[in-house]
Amino acid sequence: MTKTGASLEEARRAYARSLAQQSGGTDPRIEQAFAAVPREDFLPPGPWRILRGRRYVRTPDANPVHLYRNVLVALDAARGINNGEPLLHAAWIAAVAPAPGEAVTQIGVGMGYYTAILAMLVGDGGSVTGFEVDPELARAAQRNLAAFAGVTVISGDASTASLPPSDIVYVNAGVAAPPAAWLAALKPAGRMIFPWRPAADIGLAVLIVRHAAGFAARAVMPSWFIPCAGASDATRTLAPPASSQAAWRIASLWLIRDRPPDATAVAVYPDLWFSSQALQ
Repeated sequence: MTKTGASLEEARRAYARSLAQQSGGTDPRIEQAFAAVPREDFLPPGPWRILRGRRYVRTPDANPVHLYRNVLVALDAARGINNGEPLLHAAWIAAVAPAPGEAVTQIGVGMGYYTAILAMLVGDGGSVTGFEVDPELARAAQRNLAAFAGVTVISGDASTASLPPSDIVYVNAGVAAPPAAWLAALKPAGRMIFPWRPAADIGLAVLIVRHAAGFAARAVMPSWFIPCAGASDATRTLAPPASSQAAWRIASLWLIRDRPPDATAVAVYPDLWFSSQALQ
């Protein structure tokens, strides 16, 4: 192995180890997956544009070692579309805890990097169905993921699509509220994580878990993503959270047909609402 190759391998291992340690997860497979999947295979050719503050800075050359840090890398700098922050995704993946053999639906695939990580974690007996609304990115993801068994990338709008039955729904674009069809796709004990944007000044990652009694909800961390086509229209909100602090207090999510909003409502939409009351 060349010196450059050795340095790259060492950088990738150190990056994966750091992500696993900081993510809050306990599954050693997360570190293994990040160490095994080359980030450069899911990006445009280098040199790359890395977001620092509010502007992009070009890497000095096309050595992939520059990518093995907790940085946002541009997929399309003109539109502000990036390969997401690795530590955030490591924490999200730890939160949804993909298990071998599970079925994952990912909404917002980009060029497929985190799709590949998810595919590694569910293994040959599992599956990942990815939706990407941008046709060019979808084609790139299809090429990049061709060698991964059980992965299907669909070029289309997930907000109007029929999602397959899923153990995990992993959403990579900001939504005002998750469409009811996404909740319906969750299997018993299924988990959904998504960036909740109920107001311009509120951005939270929310974890939903389906139980027999309903949907438990928990705010995981601050999170800001580009809007999800078809699911980010805040004008459809009937009652937004009173504040960011109120949004953090969500504990359950209800379909209005199952239970109408009551005094515990934190945010209300035409077909669902968030409550501060935990499932009984």
